Amino acid sequence: MLSKAKTLTDYKLESLDGEIGKVKEFYFDDRHWTIRYLVADTGNWLAGRQVLISPYALNSVIKSEKHLSVDLTKKQIKDSPSLNSDKPVSSQFEESYYEYYGWPMYWSGPNMWGAYPYIERNREKWGKFNRGEKAWDRHLRSTHAVSGYHIQALDGEIGHVEDFIIDDETWAIRYLVVGTRNWWPGKRVLVSPQWIERVSWNESKVFVNLDRETIKQSPEYSEESLLNRDYEIGLHRHYNRKGYWVDELVAV
Repeated sequence: MLSKAKTLTDYKLESLDGEIGKVKEFYFDDRHWTIRYLVADTGNWLAGRQVLISPYALNSVIKSEKHLSVDLTKKQIKDSPSLNSDKPVSSQFEESYYEYYGWPMYWSGPNMWGAYPYIERNREKWGKFNRGEKAWDRHLRSTHAVSGYHIQALDGEIGHVEDFIIDDETWAIRYLVVGTRNWWPGKRVLVSPQWIERVSWNESKVFVNLDRETIKQSPEYSEESLLNRDYEIGLHRHYNRKGYWVDELVAV
């Protein structure tokens, strides 16, 4: 199911033995554009530290109740490696974090989740994930920080990042929601990370390999839009691009 990051913000986080807080924001990597952690706002419970929850621990998103089920106890979370709230997520922290929980390391393989394009929940297969694969350097970005980045088409700017649309099964970012109010008042469009040529983090700018007119004529996205597969097929057909679901079906 596809969900907007801002919609999931403030959803309650229900652990195995009670509520632990609310969703604050998300961290994603800039290689696969996949959510690696959600940041929990735990109030006064674990004040002064960032509480990160990996999608490996997320059982389900219950939209009707506005909460996410977390397959961890409060004690597990409390005893997990601590990260100060003012510190970035380092590689050393991630390694100790994943070792603590025993999950396969997502950076130890060529696919979105290491050896597989999805989250492998069969523990019997986990052993081979952490061995024999060349690790890649990951750089985590915050959805909150990247919101507002300008979108640069081949022939000029078209707008800015308003939100992110997340697949809550694979936790991939499927689209950036682009607001174009300064160019085409009131219109929002979707841009896939697959169409991004590069990101200038210093300039806070996302470069896409598309021209402005093509983007302008793309299917409009609104709060009322039904973001289903028919809409996605039409969007990809407009850009003459293959859908992400095709590659993932081949990889499975």
